[in-house]
Amino acid sequence: MMPPLVTTFGSRLADARNRPSGFDYMRLALAVLVVASHTINVCYGHKFTQAVWSGPARAPLALILPMFFALSGFLVAGSFERCRTIVSFCGLRILRLLPALAVDTLIAALLIGPFFTTLPLNQYFTDPQFRAYFLNLLGDVHYALPGMFASNPWPDAINQQLWTLPYELACYVALTIASYAGMAQRPRLLLAASIGANVLLVALHHQSSALTVQGPMLVLCFFYGVCAFQFRNRIVWNSWLCVLSAVVSVICLSVRGADYFAALPATYLTVFLGLTQPRRHRFVASGDYSYGIFLYGFPIQQTVAAVLGPAALTWYVHFPISLALTLLFAMMSWHGVEKRALKLRGVLNRIEDGALYIAAAVPGGRFLVPALTARIAKSPTFE
Repeated sequence: MMPPLVTTFGSRLADARNRPSGFDYMRLALAVLVVASHTINVCYGHKFTQAVWSGPARAPLALILPMFFALSGFLVAGSFERCRTIVSFCGLRILRLLPALAVDTLIAALLIGPFFTTLPLNQYFTDPQFRAYFLNLLGDVHYALPGMFASNPWPDAINQQLWTLPYELACYVALTIASYAGMAQRPRLLLAASIGANVLLVALHHQSSALTVQGPMLVLCFFYGVCAFQFRNRIVWNSWLCVLSAVVSVICLSVRGADYFAALPATYLTVFLGLTQPRRHRFVASGDYSYGIFLYGFPIQQTVAAVLGPAALTWYVHFPISLALTLLFAMMSWHGVEKRALKLRGVLNRIEDGALYIAAAVPGGRFLVPALTARIAKSPTFE
């Protein structure tokens, strides 16, 4: 039993009624930092980007996405625990990701593409690369459209940020599989599996020469975030541990081949900051714009670079212009697409009720729709 005066992740979460404002600010800040980091690519091209990632700026740059995935793991674990069945969990993930991604894909392919392509329109629309671009909706990521941005410092790509999408989908699939295997309901087993994966990744990548953070690191941070939620009543919320985690994360990400040692401290740092409770600014309270910023940041940055040319290819000119436009599109995405899509939860609940009815009432129904009706057991609460 944890002493009553010790503040834990769980007690911080309870004090905030499971809605700490720190996570709202974290989502927004990390999304903006993704746009800021892409300013290097868009303004200065491959060689300069490699030089930056080879220097002292690597650690703070490399920390952004692992923190994003750790935050996602912690919050998704809470959503997972509140869901009645697998169908509601998977359905909510689809409602959160797919509609906005579909609109982003259509805008890029049907509006930005025809305007900026160097090809004749009939050739643009019949090019196999154009058709392949819509596979983004299935998690098969394609970054380029025919004849697009060939003269930009970072040529061809319109949606470079989507490289993380397959790993995000892999996290959700893996969490679902873990639920079927009983691991999601056995926190110690899931933690042991995560630590085991961490050890294996350290062994496999200790001589890695990769400049940027790799996908397995993101998945690992996601599952450490899940574990942090499951063990929330046993993990101490301590500012000194936060500082130590930040220092260790920066050191590990500064040493080539030591990235995976940063996964656990980066997760602690992320959740600690998320569980702070600053007053919600009206803008932050008005919606979750982080996904829209993530989706539209890179296409807008490439468009700004193409329209304004050399005049916008310094970071202090390019970044504020791109960020202002990105925020505008993110707000339209939230209020026009994402928020409306989430209102379809009622439809999802009716589908779930129907699946549960079939499983209970129809002979053999339990075996016909096991994937839909497998109930999610509540994780034990560790006191």
